[in-house]
Amino acid sequence: MSDGTDNGELTALQAALAAEHAAVYGYGVVGGRIGGPRRSEARAAYDAHRARRDALVREVRDLGGRPVAASAAYALPYPVPDAAAATRLAAELEERVAGVYSDLVRATTGARRGFAASALREAAVRAVRWSGESVAFPGLAERAGEAAGRAGTSGTTAPSGIASPAG
Repeated sequence: MSDGTDNGELTALQAALAAEHAAVYGYGVVGGRIGGPRRSEARAAYDAHRARRDALVREVRDLGGRPVAASAAYALPYPVPDAAAATRLAAELEERVAGVYSDLVRATTGARRGFAASALREAAVRAVRWSGESVAFPGLAERAGEAAGRAGTSGTTAPSGIASPAG
C-alpha cells in the first residue's frame, strides 16, 4: 500500500466514500419500490455498498483523514414511484459508483488500487444486471460525458456524482 502521503489518494478515497454513502441511500429507495426476485438482488447490492463504505471509512482513517459523513438525505436524479424507475435508479447508481472507483484506481497503488479495481468491476457487473446494457470501459464513458457537460464551467457535481445531499 501507499504510505498515504499523496493528498490525491485521500481525496479519491473520500469521493469514493461519499459515493458509497449515496449508493446506500439510493438502494434504500430501490428496495422500497422493487419486488419479487429483484428485491434480493437489491438487498445484496445494498449490503455490498455498506461493506465497501465501511472499508473506505477505515482506509480514510488509516491515511489520517476524517471520513466524510453521510448526508441525512440525498436528492435523487428523478422520481422513483415504481419498480421500473427503481431498476433504472439501481443501474445509474452502479454506473456512477463505477466512475468514482475509476478515479480511485488512477489515484492509488498496491492494495488500495486492487480494492478500487475490484469495486469498479463489481459495480460494472451490477450495472449490467440492472440495465441489461454494458459499456466497453466501465467508469470511463460516464466520466467523459460528465466532463464534456462541465467543460468551460467552474461548477462541480457532488463528490459521489450520484445525487446531491438534500437540504
